[in-house]
Amino acid sequence: MGAQLRVYKRRIRSVTATKKITKAMEMISASRIMKAQRAVAASSPYADELTRAVTAVATRSNAKHPVTTEPENPVRAGVLVVTADRGLAGGYSSNAIKQAVALSARLKAEGKEVVTFMVGRKGVGFYAFREMPVAASWTGFSDKPTYQDAKTVSAGLIDAFVTETAEGGVDELYVVSTEFVSMLTQNPVDVRLLPLKLEETQAAAKEHGPFPLYDFEPSVEGVLDALLPRYVESRIYNALLQSAASEHAARRRAMKSATDNAGDLIKSLSRRANSARQAEITQEISEIVGGATALADANAGSD
Repeated sequence: MGAQLRVYKRRIRSVTATKKITKAMEMISASRIMKAQRAVAASSPYADELTRAVTAVATRSNAKHPVTTEPENPVRAGVLVVTADRGLAGGYSSNAIKQAVALSARLKAEGKEVVTFMVGRKGVGFYAFREMPVAASWTGFSDKPTYQDAKTVSAGLIDAFVTETAEGGVDELYVVSTEFVSMLTQNPVDVRLLPLKLEETQAAAKEHGPFPLYDFEPSVEGVLDALLPRYVESRIYNALLQSAASEHAARRRAMKSATDNAGDLIKSLSRRANSARQAEITQEISEIVGGATALADANAGSD
């Protein structure tokens, strides 16, 4: 019985140490969520206004540019998938990968070849284990991306987009990321980044007013060439920040669940340890009483 009690106490110490780690990770993630939310709030207006400016330039002109011109027969599509570098974030990375796999299946059903670009070690590991090709990957910044990271990723995507498909380029660019809705809700989404869709919806016109008129110098094509990298960088940077906030929220939720489960396990093990200790004490008392009774009987017989 003593050996069983030692096993329970050892398990309680082990689970208690794990609980301290998960609690610390929960608190760290909770503190980082606020910073990530502020970064998203700061970057969203710039990305939205830049997208609006590119849309306005393309809408108010008749220029033919890859940013706004729909390809007649698209044959290749690039898909950027944003995942996490580290685990312990619940289903954050797996949900983004599922969204990417579904998007790839839809594009293939349309007769397009899919070229995958990856951000995050989790996605890289998933595709490598299943021997699925990845054209390029970037890791090491999923939980705290900077604008320079977005520029690095954007450079590879822009190169693929401006390159002819016969030489390995793509006709379309999609981004699969995770949208941060709230502390409890993060949704994997896929959006087409390029070519830009030029629908001027009534909701956008009502919210922001009509698009302004522009004078172009030196030309519309020159303006769009200059805006292309800024547009892609801003959109990718916003997607990285949204995904980072979602990763922290998912990790906080997962660590809170792990901490709660560890607390429940400690209570269960403590009850078992107390029961084992009580049984051990009862057995010791029984042995003492039995020994005293036997000794008393032996003394009575000798008398």
